[in-house]
Amino acid sequence: MKRGRTLEAPSPGSVGKMKHWRYIALHAAAASAFIFLLQRYGFSASLDASLLWALTFGGCAAGLAYMQSNR
Repeated sequence: MKRGRTLEAPSPGSVGKMKHWRYIALHAAAASAFIFLLQRYGFSASLDASLLWALTFGGCAAGLAYMQSNR
Protein backbone atom coordinates (compact mmCIF):
# COMPACT_ATOMS: atom_id res chain seq x y z
CA MET A 1 0.00 0.00 0.00
CA LYS A 2 1.46 3.34 -1.06
CA ARG A 3 1.02 6.40 1.02
CA GLY A 4 1.18 9.90 -0.38
CA ARG A 5 3.67 12.35 0.96
CA THR A 6 2.19 14.79 3.40
CA LEU A 7 5.28 16.92 3.90
CA GLU A 8 7.69 17.88 1.18
CA ALA A 9 10.79 20.00 1.47
CA PRO A 10 10.43 23.09 -0.71
CA SER A 11 12.83 23.37 -3.59
CA PRO A 12 15.14 26.39 -3.80
CA GLY A 13 13.36 29.46 -5.08
CA SER A 14 9.89 28.01 -4.61
CA VAL A 15 6.88 29.30 -2.74
CA GLY A 16 8.18 27.66 0.45
CA LYS A 17 10.84 30.34 0.81
CA MET A 18 8.23 33.07 0.51
CA LYS A 19 6.16 31.48 3.28
CA HIS A 20 9.35 31.21 5.34
CA TRP A 21 10.02 34.97 5.22
CA ARG A 22 6.33 35.81 5.59
CA TYR A 23 6.24 33.73 8.79
CA ILE A 24 9.28 35.54 10.17
CA ALA A 25 7.88 38.98 9.33
CA LEU A 26 4.48 38.14 10.82
CA HIS A 27 6.09 36.85 14.01
CA ALA A 28 8.22 39.99 14.35
CA ALA A 29 5.28 42.31 13.64
CA ALA A 30 3.01 40.57 16.15
CA ALA A 31 5.66 40.66 18.88
CA SER A 32 6.45 44.31 18.17
CA ALA A 33 2.81 45.35 18.25
CA PHE A 34 2.16 43.43 21.46
CA ILE A 35 5.11 44.84 23.37
CA PHE A 36 4.46 48.38 22.07
CA LEU A 37 0.85 48.31 23.23
CA LEU A 38 1.81 46.74 26.54
CA GLN A 39 4.52 49.32 27.22
CA ARG A 40 2.62 52.34 25.96
CA TYR A 41 -0.83 51.71 27.44
CA GLY A 42 -0.27 49.00 30.04
CA PHE A 43 2.78 50.51 31.72
CA SER A 44 2.30 54.14 30.57
CA ALA A 45 5.83 54.36 29.18
CA SER A 46 6.97 57.17 26.90
CA LEU A 47 6.68 56.86 23.14
CA ASP A 48 10.42 56.56 22.53
CA ALA A 49 10.85 53.88 25.19
CA SER A 50 7.88 51.94 23.81
CA LEU A 51 9.28 52.09 20.28
CA LEU A 52 12.71 50.99 21.47
CA TRP A 53 11.25 48.00 23.29
CA ALA A 54 9.09 47.16 20.27
CA LEU A 55 12.13 47.22 17.99
CA THR A 56 14.12 45.06 20.41
CA PHE A 57 11.39 42.47 20.90
CA GLY A 58 10.59 42.45 17.17
CA GLY A 59 14.22 41.69 16.35
CA CYS A 60 14.36 38.93 18.94
CA ALA A 61 11.10 37.45 17.68
CA ALA A 62 12.40 37.51 14.10
CA GLY A 63 15.57 35.73 15.21
CA LEU A 64 13.60 33.07 17.04
CA ALA A 65 11.23 32.55 14.10
CA TYR A 66 14.21 32.23 11.76
CA MET A 67 15.85 29.63 13.98
CA GLN A 68 12.59 27.68 14.30
CA SER A 69 11.93 27.69 10.55
CA ASN A 70 15.39 26.23 9.85
CA ARG A 71 14.88 23.22 12.12
